[in-house]
Parts: sequence; structure tokens; C-alpha cells
Amino acid sequence: MYRFFLKRILDLIISIIGFIVFSPLFIITLIFLLINNNGNPFFFQKRPGKNEKPFIIIKFKTMNDRVDASGKLLPDDKRLTRVGRFVRKASLDEIPQLINVIKGDMSIIGPRPLLMEYLPLYNAIQKTRHKVRPGITGWAQVNGRNAISWNKKLELDAYYILNISFILDVKIFFKTIKKVIFSEDISEEGSATIGRFKGNI
Repeated sequence: MYRFFLKRILDLIISIIGFIVFSPLFIITLIFLLINNNGNPFFFQKRPGKNEKPFIIIKFKTMNDRVDASGKLLPDDKRLTRVGRFVRKASLDEIPQLINVIKGDMSIIGPRPLLMEYLPLYNAIQKTRHKVRPGITGWAQVNGRNAISWNKKLELDAYYILNISFILDVKIFFKTIKKVIFSEDISEEGSATIGRFKGNI
């Protein structure tokens, strides 16, 4: 009952209330990023959703588009702006995803939506992450976030799929608040973001 019906209702209620509550932060962040990113405050990217159906994720843009001499984007840590670093540390970049939840693309809690190019790289167990809507936060995020390996992260996502419940979601919700307050596990050690998933090698 919870997984197939109540979870979506709670998603709608929480995301609508959350968007209203965080609207002042949304507007302030929007203004700062409009200035910092030359009028381009949002990041849009195609991601796989439930049943691997693509959708466009919405986030605040924390990195610029600087390229090297050959036209290739610079590494993430070279493109992460000063304002973007603060926005990411405070997890403010995730606020626009409440729009994705309201639209039905995402859930408040579930496996994080990764890149489309990773789809062929998953094994059978890892593929189960697409049986549900992806989430703004999830079991992997409160158990290491970007500070753990890809295999561990995907293992935690698979665990969540097998054990979805109201109690587990409540636990993840409050652990997420703690992570955000203390800015824990935001990035892989020595890097601005986690490295790319290269498959099970």
C-alpha cells in the first residue's frame, strides 16, 4: 500500500509544502546564481527515471562552462564557482528538484538519478534501482553519499528497493537533515564531485 500509493501522495504533499517554505531561499539563490552565472542559474540534464524512462532533472547550476584549449570542459573542481561551492555545501542546489517531484518524475526519497550513459553498465541487481522513481535523497546518500565507492552506493540503492517502507523513508528523511546541517560526505576525498561510474570492473 505505501510503496504503490501512499508514497506518491506524501511526495506531493511534502514537495508542495517544501517548495512554499523554501521559496525565499529559492529566490535568494536564484538571484545570486543569475549574477554569478551570467544569467544562467539552472542546470538541466536528461536522467533515467522509473523504468529507465528519461526525464529532465532541474538543479541550481554550481559550475561554470569553462573549457581548455581544445574545447573540452575543465575538470569539475576547476569549474565549481565560489558561490556554487556554498550552494552545493548547503544542498541548496537540490531545491529545484521539488518541481521534478511535483511533476511525478522523482520522489523525495529513492535512488539518486544518475547519468543515461550508465544504463548499459549496471548488472542485474543494480538495474533494480529503476523499479521506483529516483529520489532527491536516498539510503546511499545517508550512508556515505559521495564519499563511498560506486559499488557500495549501488548496493545500498538495491537494498532500499528491497526494503521500501514508511519507517525506512522517515529514517532516511531525518538522517538527510543531519547530513545537510553538518555538510557531511558532499564529495569524494580530493575531488569536487564523485568520479564517474565505469561499470563493474
